[in-house]
Amino acid sequence: MPTPSIDDVAAHCRGQLDAMLPVLERLVNQNSYSHNREGGELVAGMLADELRAIEGVHVELVPSETYASHVIASTTRAKDSAEGAVALVGHHDTVFPPGTFEGFRIEGDIARGPGVLDMKGGLTVCIFALRSLAHHGLLDKLPLRFIIVSEEEIGSPEGKPLLQERLAGAACSLVFEAGRQHDKIITARKGTGGLVVKAIGKAGHAGNHHHDSHNAIWALARFIDAAQQLTDYDRGITVNVGKVSGGISRNTVPGDAEALVDIRFLTVEDGERVAASLRALAEQNSIEGTRIEVTGGVARPPLVRADDNVALFEEYAACATASGLGGEECPLIGGGSDASTTSTMGIPSIDGLGPRGSGFHTDDELIEVSSLPMRLEALTRFLYGRMVG
Repeated sequence: MPTPSIDDVAAHCRGQLDAMLPVLERLVNQNSYSHNREGGELVAGMLADELRAIEGVHVELVPSETYASHVIASTTRAKDSAEGAVALVGHHDTVFPPGTFEGFRIEGDIARGPGVLDMKGGLTVCIFALRSLAHHGLLDKLPLRFIIVSEEEIGSPEGKPLLQERLAGAACSLVFEAGRQHDKIITARKGTGGLVVKAIGKAGHAGNHHHDSHNAIWALARFIDAAQQLTDYDRGITVNVGKVSGGISRNTVPGDAEALVDIRFLTVEDGERVAASLRALAEQNSIEGTRIEVTGGVARPPLVRADDNVALFEEYAACATASGLGGEECPLIGGGSDASTTSTMGIPSIDGLGPRGSGFHTDDELIEVSSLPMRLEALTRFLYGRMVG
């Protein structure tokens, strides 16, 4: 049987919107907050069912003791190994606890709902790209592995080692996080880290025992002031104390207090240096009778803009523009993703390949519906090129 032309394959993609929307609606309507294990398990099952229905796709659910299952789908040529395979990467968790933002709705060209952009829209694109290749009898020619983790929004504590194990040797990695304005393609992200800083003092009555109590909030405040000054915009380093808690009442000297600290950086070395500096500050800025404990550190390395990432970007961008999308490179992104993990494995990686939209991590999260078939066509063109090339 002759190989169908790319024009035939692309035309098929352009006619898939009506089939894509019900799949996306089912995924979005089921809450899959990272810590909602039951809901996430239902979404993992939906994804597995969609993928198993594609001839030539082998699906594995990887269970978790803490989170929902992770989903791994492989074509026959990548079933036993990811060596030389195209890797598609996504996540099925969202940032919205049950009851905070629910439901899927469409208004003209706009679809709204939790995870519609970040990143159930991108997952739908991947599923239908595999469907399209299978429809044309092409899927058995392509080594491809698609991994969907269940806890990316909290840093992929299990997803990171899973990607490292199951994508070793892959030829390239395409990550389907939220599409950016003008369809710009991500080639660089900052590294991220998180630290929990606890101050321990001695509680007491603010009137009767102020003199022999030790104020943990005061100790933490001194630490915070010094920590924030580690920000260095010229080096791309930011330190943000984003949440502070402590004490029980106005007239009680607080015996404990806690701060959550976010760090962003451009190099692994800077990330480790900032984390070490924060630990040193904890020792330097406590007051008499108190101590400060720091846990955590670097979570995700940066996605460094490198020649192999740029070459992959150019290859995908040509497919995107042929599909009616923009093909520009995105400026540096401050947030992290699983693209950083695959990149540090030596796999050329690009990101932001989901449908066009805005408002991720807010209750105004949306996508432009018309971008779904274009994103599908772009990915299918890319995979077709890898197959025939």
